[in-house]
Amino acid sequence: MTPFGEKLRQLRKLKNLSQKQMAADLSLSSAYLSALEHGHRGRPSWALLQQLITYFGIIWDEAEELEELARLSHPKITVDTSGLDPIATKFVNIMARDINKIPPSKIKKMLKILEKK
Repeated sequence: MTPFGEKLRQLRKLKNLSQKQMAADLSLSSAYLSALEHGHRGRPSWALLQQLITYFGIIWDEAEELEELARLSHPKITVDTSGLDPIATKFVNIMARDINKIPPSKIKKMLKILEKK
């Protein structure tokens, strides 16, 4: 699941909506909505993101948060380390290789470090 998918599911459940109902309301397929929630699809388009913001009645900071979550929710990324210190290349390659073996608690700690920059 992606951060965007997790938030989308939370918003849907707060409104007590099924995926089928929400998909119908937005003229989407239930399969696509499910794939978005589970992180099997990449980021939503800008147009769909705006449609979701309107659908849920989201304003200001919450809308910006949803947009940021969408930007950070591409499940397959490419990291260009050309020109960086070799340790950066090693870091991202080990991260890519071992991400599924790292406990969520450790990932949260690393994320806090990265967000502080």
